[in-house]
Amino acid sequence: MTSFQDFGLADPISRALKEENYLTPTPIQAQTIPIALTGRDIVGIAQTGTGKTASFALPILHRLLQARTRPQPKHCRVLVLSPTRELSGQILDSFNAYGRHMRLTSALAIGGVPMGRQVRSVMQGVEVMVATPGRLLDLVQGNALKLNQVEYLVLDEADRMLDMGFINDIRKIIAKLPKTRQTLFFSATMPKDIADLAEQMLRDPARVAVTPVASTVDRIEQRVIQVDHSAKPALLAQLLKQEQVNRALIFTRTKHGADKVVKGLVKAGIPADAIHGNKSQNHRERVLAAFRSGQIRTLVATDIAARGIDVDGISHVVNFDLPNIPETYVHRIGRTARAGADGVAISLCAGPDEHSYLRDIERLIRITLPKEDRRTPGHRDTGPVPQQHRMGRGKPHHGHAGRPQHDAAPGAQGPRRRRKQAGHQGQHGQPNRHEPARPSQSGKGDGIQGVAFLRRDSRPARPNRNRNSQS
Repeated sequence: MTSFQDFGLADPISRALKEENYLTPTPIQAQTIPIALTGRDIVGIAQTGTGKTASFALPILHRLLQARTRPQPKHCRVLVLSPTRELSGQILDSFNAYGRHMRLTSALAIGGVPMGRQVRSVMQGVEVMVATPGRLLDLVQGNALKLNQVEYLVLDEADRMLDMGFINDIRKIIAKLPKTRQTLFFSATMPKDIADLAEQMLRDPARVAVTPVASTVDRIEQRVIQVDHSAKPALLAQLLKQEQVNRALIFTRTKHGADKVVKGLVKAGIPADAIHGNKSQNHRERVLAAFRSGQIRTLVATDIAARGIDVDGISHVVNFDLPNIPETYVHRIGRTARAGADGVAISLCAGPDEHSYLRDIERLIRITLPKEDRRTPGHRDTGPVPQQHRMGRGKPHHGHAGRPQHDAAPGAQGPRRRRKQAGHQGQHGQPNRHEPARPSQSGKGDGIQGVAFLRRDSRPARPNRNRNSQS
């Protein structure tokens, strides 16, 4: 397929695509859309930034138009599950943008505003519901939403939902869905737990795949600076002043670490802000808007909060803390060098823990990264004690991407043990302190801010113009 017009999409959808100047489909769209239009289940291997949202949104909207029926009260026809607030919001914006000429009814279920607002809004039923798993279960258990008439199910970034401990919630949701439905299943990687889940959910699925997780974009200049832990803040400020930075995305392993980095940068005269689970939804949206507009050129984030951020013009990604899961490194640096641009990925590596993480990363991407040593001669840098216990065979445990203890489903034992990957297997240690916090079952609020957020019949954010659809 060389043009979106070749897909034979319904006229209202084609008009919306023309208005957005979307002409040529990406590889994942070219592979997925023709199959999805036939109603067949699909398992797709694709990372963020490959255009997979349009690959499932466009065929689903086309099929909704072919059999347009009014959703029953407290029901939805399409259910899309994603791991984070930001990604969920972007998915809904895409549905609303592509469906702007079909008077689409849609809802977003994530943490952020009082529960009552969402309950009232879904009372009449909606065609498209985009939600995070924990919030969706709260609605179902509160009898605000029923899932027995779902016709289309999308599971986006399934491996990240496994990392975050949502796997049991997903199984509970699937048990409430009708067996006759179309299921579109997307994941950047396919570990055994995810493959088993896909086998349970899908019927004779077609398989599509683009950009294996182990690959890194050729246009990204990757380098590592070996440094003492205590010298990281000053080095980061120095790099941001010396480099030709358009926008920089800085990754930390913890929420407290993100706030600490922001304070250090501001003290050094570099405007910066942070997004993570302890920030309110309104704050996160304001900061992201400022980052997109260039008002703020330096954004500090944890992995979970950054998931789903699709911002063009990020020239630099800096790993202030190296991730202890090698695939996460690939996800992080993929935020730069988009839309044909070049990018720079710099990793600050300190102490024995991070050197171990670096070896795992290099094994995964099959590249020995260039290194610069700025450590103090003769100084033994053991660094701060990590929040995560290192157990078993001396490799990192998987807690940094899991859900906090209060986020677990009732009766659950926390995140499942991490699969073997790159020569190690993590284990569940102490409770994780990272987002996203699971909203309380009472509906009064959660550990982040509030309970749920809904956007219905509001004008969607318009995707970026003059480029292929990358939503």
